[in-house]
Amino acid sequence: EALGEESRKLTREQLFTVAATASINFSSMLCYSILGPFFPSEAEKKGASNTVVGLIFGCFALVNFFVALILGNYLTHIGAKFMFVAGMFVSGCGTILFGMLDKVPSGPTFIGLCFLVRAVDAVGFAAAMTASFSILAKAFPNNIATVLGSLEIFTGLGLVLGPPLGGFLYQSFGYEVPFITLGCVVLVLVPVNMCILPKYDSIPSKGSFWKLILLPKVLLLCLTIFSLSACLGFLDPTMSLFILKKFKLPAGYVGLVFLGLALSYSLSSPLLGLLSDKLPYLRKWLLVSGGLMTALCFFMLGPAPVLHIESQLWMFVLVLVLVGFSLGMSAIPVFPEILHCAYENGFEEGLSLLGLVSGLFSAMWSLGAFAGPTLGGFLNEKLGFEWASAIQGGWALLSGLATGIFYITEATRRSSSSSLQNPPGNNEERSHLMGSET
Repeated sequence: EALGEESRKLTREQLFTVAATASINFSSMLCYSILGPFFPSEAEKKGASNTVVGLIFGCFALVNFFVALILGNYLTHIGAKFMFVAGMFVSGCGTILFGMLDKVPSGPTFIGLCFLVRAVDAVGFAAAMTASFSILAKAFPNNIATVLGSLEIFTGLGLVLGPPLGGFLYQSFGYEVPFITLGCVVLVLVPVNMCILPKYDSIPSKGSFWKLILLPKVLLLCLTIFSLSACLGFLDPTMSLFILKKFKLPAGYVGLVFLGLALSYSLSSPLLGLLSDKLPYLRKWLLVSGGLMTALCFFMLGPAPVLHIESQLWMFVLVLVLVGFSLGMSAIPVFPEILHCAYENGFEEGLSLLGLVSGLFSAMWSLGAFAGPTLGGFLNEKLGFEWASAIQGGWALLSGLATGIFYITEATRRSSSSSLQNPPGNNEERSHLMGSET
């Protein structure tokens, strides 16, 4: 009923907001995921090792981390709509520039320009996504998890279509065409979103970023965001190489293997978002079980050599499907859980707080996306994909266990404090008095 009332009041604004944010979710993930099937092998031809390829992927995330932190603090000063549209423009230009890098000489020049162009793309991506989270939370204050979960369908579509589309365009037309095509798509969306996206004004609040991040519960939720992103980012520079060598698939078919993860994530996210909004007490269980399930899946992805199981393509795809579902279990409830914790600790509602939370979310996700490919590329080079995947799952195991211990401790403390406030003797005396009155 609340959703129905809200949609009747703000039908047009909400519709345009959803359309604009869906476009950035879809286009940004499309541009991000086209690299997976062919860029690692292309970079190797240009003289980049596995570790360097991981650093190139990680560079995007590291720049994203710092930019998201800064922009989250200054969202109300810059303006959410301007940040959103400007970020899309910069991201589209960066994607096109990345397509020109095959003309650059191999070796240090190619590697250096890869880092530079990825950094430019990261600035645009961070701006657009930070503004996107804030605008959505402002437009749908009572149903943010449901809306975020529903929009993850477009994120999943971008992840689903990116690898096969990138692999097909690369096989058919070469290195440049995938980046130029998708970069132009993003640039076309810029004037469209300038026209349809509503403008949300806000007065800056006194909420401090450090006050927010130093809350114990928020720190643990940041660890959850970091661990999920690190696990997902690990797959970018390593998975395509493993599939090419292990299963002998052509580059065009490598992208199809990515479908398992992206489809399961995008299809399960709306349901998980609805559960998070309608049954808030389930969020803690989703976070804990999602982290533990992700850790188990990464242990089985290789599989880990200690299991002495031969890797097969059907099993690999099945584990990827489970990875997509487990990532959704942990990722979708995090944003509303941080918001709830902020409200409990006296933060003022409004776009300023939403900017802090969305900047924090984007920054922690980016930090994980830096650590995942960087460490993953190094471990993959030294130990092989099987061991690297099992070790990478340790991040999710750590966050799942830490979050579980925190929630159990919190429940125990609340139970003790409530029993102290209402001692058993008082209850017995009250029932005795009620009985004598009757």
